[in-house]
Amino acid sequence: MGWPCIGETLQMYSQNPNVFFTSRQKRYGDIFKTHILGYPCVMLASPEAARFVLVEQPHLFKPTYPKSKENLIGPSALFFHTGNYHARMRKLVQASFSPEVTRKLIPVINRLAISSLESWANGEVINTFHEMKKFAFEVGILSIFGQLNKTYTDKLKENYSIVEKGYNGFPTKLPGTAYHRSLMARRRLSRIFGEIMRERKENKLFANNLLGHLLNFRDENGNTLSDEQIADNIIGVLFAAQDTTASVLTWILKYLSDDPKLLDAVKEEQKAVCESGDGENQALTWSMTRKMPLTYRVILESLRKASIISFTFREATVDVEYDGE
Repeated sequence: MGWPCIGETLQMYSQNPNVFFTSRQKRYGDIFKTHILGYPCVMLASPEAARFVLVEQPHLFKPTYPKSKENLIGPSALFFHTGNYHARMRKLVQASFSPEVTRKLIPVINRLAISSLESWANGEVINTFHEMKKFAFEVGILSIFGQLNKTYTDKLKENYSIVEKGYNGFPTKLPGTAYHRSLMARRRLSRIFGEIMRERKENKLFANNLLGHLLNFRDENGNTLSDEQIADNIIGVLFAAQDTTASVLTWILKYLSDDPKLLDAVKEEQKAVCESGDGENQALTWSMTRKMPLTYRVILESLRKASIISFTFREATVDVEYDGE
């Protein structure tokens, strides 16, 4: 279980989590105990165990995160809840990222992608995952807010980065620690969201994006969401989407670089779709992406092969026996 109070938090987050899991799995088996982020935990470290929890018997568990993570994301984020509130928030999020909404964002996302590629053209070595996170953040902001003033975007990026750095840190509120800095940055994010919301309400700008859907929400009694609820769900979506999207993109690039023939075939397919009759590249559209079956299969195969996240949290709602334990 590690050190008193601290447990094995430092060992887990100071290295690749997969190394942490593998070393303990070899020593203790597929089921072992540990203590991370202030909580005792039971770790299930096999595909069969993950299927048992997430697919076969999901009703025996509920999504729960350590309090330290809940404090940074916000207690009203949809994945901390079940029941009616979760269903309502999930519906709003799904509506905000539907194909109909995404279709209209393709030209802007394309420009963001080109801008990212051009920023790497100076020959310097880059960290692919970090660059993909920057790109995913820009797309996330676009999907949540639509077009946003650069001043707001820069402030959001700066403070979100601080929150993220302390997200997996040991949860102590002592001034100067990464976790304390994250809490302060999280409060600043709420104030920035509040300013954006006030502007949108004053100007009656309720676009077909996540913020617009959250601002427009009314339950059966006519109640609206509070600013805190809206801020928590925005942060929740950013956290849920950024790392997973960046991870998928990084794995895709890795797999394509490992197979030059496949990479050439993907490039040829995209060239054939995007080039106009005079050899000039056309701006990417939704309909063009529908004409890239090989690219689509590469994405699906990457999702099948890659581990997008290392682990997730669940809380047993009743005593559960698995594999005799």
